[in-house]
Amino acid sequence: MKSTIMNVALGTDDDIIIVDAEREYGTLARAFGGEVVEISPNSNHHLNPLEIPAGYEDENPVAQKSELIMSILEQQMGTGSISGSYKSIIDRCTANIYKPYLRGKAPAPLLSDWRNEVMRQPEPEARELALTAELITEGSLNVFAHASDVDMGNRIIVLDLYEMGDSLRKTALVVTLEAIQNRVMENRKRGKFTWVFIDEVYLYFKYHYSAEVLYKAWKRFRKYGGILTAATQNVEECLTSDTARLMFANSEFLMLFNQAATDRAELSALLHISDTQMGYVTDVEPGHGLMRVSGAVIPFDCTIPQDTELYRLMNTTPGRG
Repeated sequence: MKSTIMNVALGTDDDIIIVDAEREYGTLARAFGGEVVEISPNSNHHLNPLEIPAGYEDENPVAQKSELIMSILEQQMGTGSISGSYKSIIDRCTANIYKPYLRGKAPAPLLSDWRNEVMRQPEPEARELALTAELITEGSLNVFAHASDVDMGNRIIVLDLYEMGDSLRKTALVVTLEAIQNRVMENRKRGKFTWVFIDEVYLYFKYHYSAEVLYKAWKRFRKYGGILTAATQNVEECLTSDTARLMFANSEFLMLFNQAATDRAELSALLHISDTQMGYVTDVEPGHGLMRVSGAVIPFDCTIPQDTELYRLMNTTPGRG
């Protein structure tokens, strides 16, 4: 994935955004003049998920933000816990807090503004929604309830989620994709492509809503000039998710490296790759594998000479580079 990022950085003027769960991309990004944004409860960086940038002219941004809030709350309350009455309150309050902003009389609302609006509603369900939202708006996990203070204008951005704990990670995954979508929409208006790279993508499939949000982005981004690429070493964990399996099967470009026996069997059946071809991902050296492009399956060797500056920038093996 780092090799692809390098090729895009050197060979195009496109923008690059990287979701970095394990703090492995900062050195490479900085070498190309990029910026690393650390998102965590201990960081001074904040992303406001309710911002609406330019580029949403053909969309209904308020409806999208209402859906985003539903997903954040459902992750706190549990999958399937948002009933019809809750959805009505969420949608009403979301529309209310955006009215001053859409008239140009106020800045983008915050999640705390949304909770205050919920508390003004008469229904008993509203009190429960407000109580659920308290932790992420007023409590210790309010990292996404602040105005954005991140400069997303750099051509290469790394969103570092390394210090995001388990209690906030599932929300961080959703909010991060929302911020990326904002950039993709802005770039669409400017006629610019955006490459989005997600490492450790298996984390998205651990949670229902982050998997659903990723799947929608997987389908939608390409319409807006967004090219989405994901990587994982935890193939077996991904294949337990129906959403992940659908994304694997429908992806036009796949690179498979060395695979465990159980993963080889699953991938062979899912991707219709023969046992002979799977031999190229059986006990092979790093950098070797199979490439599937629009149904064609091709062996490859993309090893990088170790005595180069690029190898030093891309290597993450302790003791090398």
